[in-house]
Amino acid sequence: MKKVLMVGNVACGKTTLLQALDNQPLEYKKTQSIEVIAGNIDSPGEYLERRVNLQNLLVTSVDTDLVLFLMDPTQDRYMYSGGQAMAFPVPVAGVITKKDLATEEQLQQAKELLELTGADPIFFVSSYTGEGLDELRNFLE
Repeated sequence: MKKVLMVGNVACGKTTLLQALDNQPLEYKKTQSIEVIAGNIDSPGEYLERRVNLQNLLVTSVDTDLVLFLMDPTQDRYMYSGGQAMAFPVPVAGVITKKDLATEEQLQQAKELLELTGADPIFFVSSYTGEGLDELRNFLE
């Protein structure tokens, strides 16, 4: 499986997705610093939200095979910049989380916004229902 760095704002589902991908119990846990979970790297949402910390994500990504930009379509804020994927030295894919909670309109808008970052491909998942997890797992193999 590829070694992945999870990037996304606070409460977008980074830790929960890592737990789901590793078939661990889903337990909410606020990530306070860079953590390794099942060989993948979880980052605090503040690293994306506070631009001064973006360099930490770029440096951390050097030791990975792939960066995943995560986005919660039910949130009204967008923290990524257009073309931001090109700043990373490894490929960047997108993951729209909480598919089970979002409307079709929210899902489509999230996809369009992630496309602007340069993330490709883009996956739709729900860590709670399992929807989309097999497709993402196959991609990560």
